[in-house]
Amino acid sequence: MSLAIARLDAARRTVDARLSAERHPDGYWVGELASSSLATATAIVALHLADAVEYRPLVERGLQSLCRYQNADGGFGDTDRSLSNISTTMLGRAALTICDPDGRYASELKRCEEWLFTRYGRTRDELTRAVRARYGKDNTFAVPILMTGALAGLVDWSAIPFLPFPMAVFPQSMYRMLRLSVVSYALPALIAIGQVIHARKRSWNLLTTAIRSMSIRPTLRVLSRIQPTSGGYLEATPLTSFVVMSLVSSGSGDSAVVKNGVRFLVESVRADGSWPIDTNLSTWVTTLAVNGMCAGNDPAPIPQRDELAAWLLGQQMKAVHPYTGAAPGGWGWTPLSGSVPDADDTPGAILALIHLARMGATVPPEAIRNGMVWLLGLANGDGGMPTFCRGWGQLPFDRSGSDLTAHAIRAIHAGRRFLADDDPRWDGLIRRGFGYLAKQQRADGSWLPLWFGNQDAPDDDNPVYGTSRVLMAYCDTDRTDDGACRRGIAWLMSVRNADGGWGGAAGCASSVEETSVALDALCGLLPLAELESSANWLLTRIESGDWTQPTPIGFYFAKLWYYERLYPATFASGALHRLRAAHGG
Repeated sequence: MSLAIARLDAARRTVDARLSAERHPDGYWVGELASSSLATATAIVALHLADAVEYRPLVERGLQSLCRYQNADGGFGDTDRSLSNISTTMLGRAALTICDPDGRYASELKRCEEWLFTRYGRTRDELTRAVRARYGKDNTFAVPILMTGALAGLVDWSAIPFLPFPMAVFPQSMYRMLRLSVVSYALPALIAIGQVIHARKRSWNLLTTAIRSMSIRPTLRVLSRIQPTSGGYLEATPLTSFVVMSLVSSGSGDSAVVKNGVRFLVESVRADGSWPIDTNLSTWVTTLAVNGMCAGNDPAPIPQRDELAAWLLGQQMKAVHPYTGAAPGGWGWTPLSGSVPDADDTPGAILALIHLARMGATVPPEAIRNGMVWLLGLANGDGGMPTFCRGWGQLPFDRSGSDLTAHAIRAIHAGRRFLADDDPRWDGLIRRGFGYLAKQQRADGSWLPLWFGNQDAPDDDNPVYGTSRVLMAYCDTDRTDDGACRRGIAWLMSVRNADGGWGGAAGCASSVEETSVALDALCGLLPLAELESSANWLLTRIESGDWTQPTPIGFYFAKLWYYERLYPATFASGALHRLRAAHGG
């Protein structure tokens, strides 16, 4: 292979130096999520309704930020690099209507409305149908959007489906049997929005009305019990904002839930008046950084290894989680109180701790084993891994996911070798996981992920990310001759761009993140000669200095986009270290 080792090593040093510079003084990484027009719109509506006088300065700054990020076409995207979409534009319109009664932003509102009207129709009914069409049977985000529009007088309350909030009084273990039309993480929205719909749109059935009325206090107690100390449900600005605006508008504005939710919004606003979609992904980007720098045979030196391992160990859940009822042993995406253990962060933490232990850090074996047991208990009957809760439902982000399953397989495989544990449960979980992956492989050989997408790809999917992550599970477990693996490799190579890089799917522009995850997977599966053009694409981007610009490929809850400042560096580090190992490092 003609790829120069000196050039590859220089790029590795550049990327790892950036990661080192981004570390918190205590050794871990925090990162930074993009500011979000959607989060900003919901936050200022919630604050305006909570107290239009007290929070006027924050609302005004939020309005300025919202308009500053308005796209040239008049619509709003989730980030400043996102295409306009109906969800964020509908919420932006509601925010401009509610929070600007004097019409000082009339021109921005007019441009926003023209974007909606020319694409979806001018009537309330047409716009309501368009929102519902975007989400299908999933009411998780369609109903909050329509509810916010109704608070602005732009949507008819009669067009908004009821949410069965009285069901929140049932034990969490029963939720999957109730077949609710919202997903597990949206329980606070189910309760709060259900209450405001009940207040504004009474049922003709007197018994139903009575049951809902009697359920208000008990479900408010549930809301209070699962609210984290930060006040922010899941550390998510939109979810917390929807809860605040709903309770205020249903007559419960003096509740502790509202006060704590408002406190979270006030404390999480940024200097430019905007809000991110979530506070941070600190645990996730920390494990990405460690696992990236430790990929291959020549890990980068990571100072403060004991401190870093201790920090990660400190994030492991030690008790049943009040929000989801999850057993102890898992990890969430952030050390903040709104975090919830999940099936992507837990494998990431297990792998990172194993790397750190091999570099000399103190890692108790029981911490690794407890994480593995947690994953074992989460696995669905189909062999796959859901995000938060076993078998909660069939809606997006409650079903099993290929990327989650592959990540769990890698962690279980590495963990049993690290622990020298031949418990047959691990073999069973891995075998069932690969059975699930075989069934999920698409006819063209690709796999779709749950948590990443590409706004330029059909249906916003990102099969490059999904396929790359699944192939790493086949590689780690020495299943490279499996037919599913070979078909996945062939598909991934077939959608490589002429410039050598990858986007999210065929025809999508190459990005540092997507090229890196593809290279990370393929380095152990193909001769390096076949990857030279891809490696050169990545090296050229790093050498030019424009590689640090993140791409909005993060797919948050309910088709919401984000980008993370550290993704280019964490993903590129993994690819470069694996390339160097394959090159003879």
